Amino acid sequence: MRRYMFLLIFTMAAVSAAFPLFAVDYQALLKKADSLVSFPESDFSARYTIVRDVPGEGRDTTECVIFRRDAEEKYVILISEPEINRGQGYLKQGDTLWFYDPDSRKFNSTSSKSRFQNSNARNSDFTRSTLAEDYRALRGERTKLGRFDCWLLRLEATNDQVTYPIMNIWISDDGLVRKTEDYSLSGTLLRTTAIPSYQSLGTKHIPGYMLIVENLEGAMVNGSFVNEKTQITITQPTLKEQPNSIYSKNFLERMSRE
Repeated sequence: MRRYMFLLIFTMAAVSAAFPLFAVDYQALLKKADSLVSFPESDFSARYTIVRDVPGEGRDTTECVIFRRDAEEKYVILISEPEINRGQGYLKQGDTLWFYDPDSRKFNSTSSKSRFQNSNARNSDFTRSTLAEDYRALRGERTKLGRFDCWLLRLEATNDQVTYPIMNIWISDDGLVRKTEDYSLSGTLLRTTAIPSYQSLGTKHIPGYMLIVENLEGAMVNGSFVNEKTQITITQPTLKEQPNSIYSKNFLERMSRE
């Protein structure tokens, strides 16, 4: 009898390990991750320092201020450094994204998939997080990422508007995205992003520091391949209400003259 009970308990434990008693709602994990870094009830602004490191060529730095109004699907980016790009800006209104060039004084339509100021960031990196809207989870597993206990999810896009059709994403147990891998439709790893630190804004969060690595771009340095990468540091974040006039072409035109 004791042997039978032991075998029964062992079998149940093995089955439980292979088939968890409670199914995990992966879409709920994505919704929580979105909600922690999105601001539907307030405006958001911060200063971004973007440092692109090209092996063999050196570094270039872009300073800008970003204003976001997630409730209306809008953002404005105003470039302050380098001097040659001062006054350039971006205006997102819904699905439309404009780039303003103060030299020509023209607004040109651009894509959310395009590189931001020749860095390894994409224009889509600066809008609100829409993981749960744009992707479905194919599978997931528990894993460790440094000091973080995480869910590692394999995501597939549900529309063709996203920048990357396939992603791996690490979500720590506090609901924050700690790492992403972006893939082409054929499964080629294109870009890796690490987000080791966040800043708290009440119940919301914003990355303090991000590192983006281009997996297919770089150069040989001293006999080894070194990837091109971009570091993004975010400072002075605030949820203060902003004037409606910020989210307009007139604002970018006016600021470029100051």
